[in-house]
Amino acid sequence: MKLIEKEENGQLISPILPANVKNYLIDIDGTVCEDIPNEQPERMATAAIYPEALITLNKWFDEGHIITFFTSRTEAHRELTEQWLADKGFKYHGLLMGKPRGGNYHWIDNHMVRATRYEGRFTDLIQKEVTIEVFEK
Repeated sequence: MKLIEKEENGQLISPILPANVKNYLIDIDGTVCEDIPNEQPERMATAAIYPEALITLNKWFDEGHIITFFTSRTEAHRELTEQWLADKGFKYHGLLMGKPRGGNYHWIDNHMVRATRYEGRFTDLIQKEVTIEVFEK
């Protein structure tokens, strides 16, 4: 994947992906499989998969999008998580451990960020107009 270099005031700034490529950050527990808390890691190896998640994420991967799992599981659970993802057949580019727990996430970034809450069905995304919070100008 070739990133597009950008300049501002004659200086290089963070590169961006081409417009047709999305950079997906996907939670694991409660999003691609049953919700398993870190306090019960013995359940992680046998977590029941959400089949639509596997189909949709692997399709997005095959279309050239970047798939990174971003989970509240700790580094102590990395090997078990990588094995589970491999055993279930997930295609992905990266795995970030230690996402803050508790929800109510508010992501602030200098790049475009879109958030989609998983509510029980993993399908292709559709466009919908919504109200969002933004910084006052």
